[in-house]
Amino acid sequence: MPDASNIAPNSAPSLGTRLTEGAFTITAEIAPTLSADPGSLLAQAAPLRGRAHAINVTDAAGARTAISSLAAAAILRGAGYEPILQMTCRDRNRIALAGDLLGAAALGIANLLILHGDDPSQGDAPEAKPVYDLDSRAVMSLARTMRDQGVLPSGRKIAQAPHYLIGAADSPHDPAADWRPDGLIAKRDAGAQFVQTQFCFNAEIMHRYMARLSDFGLCEDLRFLVGVGPLASADAARWMNQNLFGVEVPDAIIARLEDAGDQAAEGRRICVELIQDLRGIEGVAGVHIMAPRQGTAAIAAVVDALPAD
Repeated sequence: MPDASNIAPNSAPSLGTRLTEGAFTITAEIAPTLSADPGSLLAQAAPLRGRAHAINVTDAAGARTAISSLAAAAILRGAGYEPILQMTCRDRNRIALAGDLLGAAALGIANLLILHGDDPSQGDAPEAKPVYDLDSRAVMSLARTMRDQGVLPSGRKIAQAPHYLIGAADSPHDPAADWRPDGLIAKRDAGAQFVQTQFCFNAEIMHRYMARLSDFGLCEDLRFLVGVGPLASADAARWMNQNLFGVEVPDAIIARLEDAGDQAAEGRRICVELIQDLRGIEGVAGVHIMAPRQGTAAIAAVVDALPAD
């Protein structure tokens, strides 16, 4: 179970507090731009103010260069937002990973989402050499050791231990009768406290998935933020089915988009309805809203359309 006492008092731990107290939580995602102007990042964040409880900043998503996630998270925190720092294993060895983890804590960034990272061959520098010195579970364990024991794996003592809320990623699916969540169990055991998932557009599948996780006690130890998003069009939904691993937009949703006069508006309505359905599933702590290629205004429109608590 996430413990807000692990977050430093000066780091404004609204995410840790909400997850600990069981309040329905909304996070959103920003992909930092290819610009040295912090204003471009703040313009992206502006529609999310007062709407998202925390904002993810991606770490060279798609293996495409952008403002570093650490710098972007620091800019957002300085502007009064609560960032979730995405950190991939792709680009750093264990020395750089530990240094960036310490740097994040020194900047008051408490929330981490540790990821494997996209294949460089698919990005804008296909000749780049991936590092993968540590896998995501090893980085979670590193962050937990630094936080809880105040040491590096070498045994060197950290003068002031950092404070983190450690997150992991997951892909929901309809579990087979003999399926076990061994990957999530390993991430929990490595130190994960919350989970943000890939897109899920089927509440019934999510219900069955969460029930299986509950059978293994994972809903007691982890807080799950389910990935959702407004679909811009039926073509966008088909593209996701063909190109995003683990994502399946149901045919009924695609047909509904095709029949709509304004497909983007219909996609937002579908997202609102899905969030309402997800709220009723035991073990779902909230949603993580993503709107690639649409901008954060589309996320804001979804949040504004949600019924008041």
